Amino acid sequence: MTIPLAHVAWPAAYRIIASRYPPSALFERVAPPADWEALADLESLTNPRLRQSYGEISIVPVERRVAGPGASYVMAPFAHPRASRFSDGQFGVYYAGRAFETALRETLHHALAFFTDTPALCPRNEDYWVLRGSVDATLHDLRSEAGRPYLDPDDDEPARRLGRDLWDGGSDGIVYPSVRHPGGECIGAFWPDVIGIPVRTRHLRYHFDGTRISRYFDSETGVWADL
Repeated sequence: MTIPLAHVAWPAAYRIIASRYPPSALFERVAPPADWEALADLESLTNPRLRQSYGEISIVPVERRVAGPGASYVMAPFAHPRASRFSDGQFGVYYAGRAFETALRETLHHALAFFTDTPALCPRNEDYWVLRGSVDATLHDLRSEAGRPYLDPDDDEPARRLGRDLWDGGSDGIVYPSVRHPGGECIGAFWPDVIGIPVRTRHLRYHFDGTRISRYFDSETGVWADL
């Protein structure tokens, strides 16, 4: 089945990330993106750990990179690719929700999987940042019947195969219905310049009680919200 294209113009696109991942100075500086590999190699001569923190920059073509304050929030998922809904782990994807609630529900699902993998550290709190960007791009659209085979909440393999095919074909990304927040919409951008540079807004704190994430603190409201 052919996947249709749609122009997606969202003034806000929300992404929530763990605060344990610090920004990378390489992406934040004013040096031209074409010089990043050379700078990474030079700096790694005195601190080998820096080269690991920069990731596989070469995956992203120079013309599709973004640089400047906040750029590391966009570059990180592409320089450190991992398997996800629409990726087999060979390329990165920047995921974001059209609404904050959508991003929250998507992130809570993945955070719970992370917490349950380390049960000895319970109960616990983990801190997260909310990023607010925007998107104005033509993306492959899974919001119609054509998208149904790729939206199983418990089986990512069909979606990963699709993502690989689209990425190989030069797609800028995918817009799709959230599988964790009914009525919500998400995007999976295949390149940094599709999303641009987001702004870091509020801080969240998830509380894992040993079984579930039972509540979260939102710095914008100043209160704990039950889940």
